[in-house]
Amino acid sequence: MSKIGFIGLGIMGAPMAGHLQAAGHELFVNTIGPYPEALTKGGAKVCANGAEVAKAAEIVIVMVPDTPDVEKVLFAPGGVAEGLAKGRIVVDMSSIAPIETKEFAKRINALGCEYLDAPVSGGEVGAKAASLTIMVGGTEATFAKVLPLFQLMGKNVTLVGGNGDGQTCKVANQIIVALTIEAVGEALLFASKAGADPAKVRQALMGGFASSRILEVHGERMVKRTFDPGFRIELHQKDLNLALGSARKMGVSLPNTATAQELFNACAAHGGKAWDHSAMVRALEKLANFEIGQKA
Repeated sequence: MSKIGFIGLGIMGAPMAGHLQAAGHELFVNTIGPYPEALTKGGAKVCANGAEVAKAAEIVIVMVPDTPDVEKVLFAPGGVAEGLAKGRIVVDMSSIAPIETKEFAKRINALGCEYLDAPVSGGEVGAKAASLTIMVGGTEATFAKVLPLFQLMGKNVTLVGGNGDGQTCKVANQIIVALTIEAVGEALLFASKAGADPAKVRQALMGGFASSRILEVHGERMVKRTFDPGFRIELHQKDLNLALGSARKMGVSLPNTATAQELFNACAAHGGKAWDHSAMVRALEKLANFEIGQKA
């Protein structure tokens, strides 16, 4: 069994760390919020900062919200970099900017350590069920060392390429998810306004070429009006900002991604930052002055 550091024990991080602990690994943890009782009762050792985690652990996993948070965890005074010994491995499972990720990897490599970027998809449900999709960037040798840990947290684990490629893959994932939510929202809104039963339309579409996981899960949310997160709109806004910012630097146009972001922005303006991202449909409903399920 390994000595594993885990920094960031939020909605996603806590269950992910729990799976590692359940498999018998020794945990050294740090987080800004309350420490999950299940982890501390199970023997996880609370550390004062990232440096203390890094001194104790062979592999350090980071799971925090955004790019500046990862930079602070790694390189601020008392950060992970201060406690690393040569040969240690840092694994960032946050969803952050690909370009900055490459720079973080170089700085960790310069200390004689290895770095993997390994963002996840699957949300809180996937974290709890250990069914996350994990998209990894780094060397094959380092990936092979950490793969047994990834397999405790997820079911679909792929080495995409070098450092930064895992984050690039996650951004691509979030583009597809946002645009598919928008498409499902438009379709169900159209059907409902035309007088059809949106629940039955969704059921029929699930058997055809339009079927998707988003139609299945988020289509049901739209029909039943259940918009508790899930995955919060403000987090998807962050991910689309990464997509649009990176695209701008590369000279790539992402017109429909920009539209999806504006719909999220409209939801946030109506107090919906913490709504599930399927609630993007509420912005479409405002434009139509009609809600799914309403009588035409």
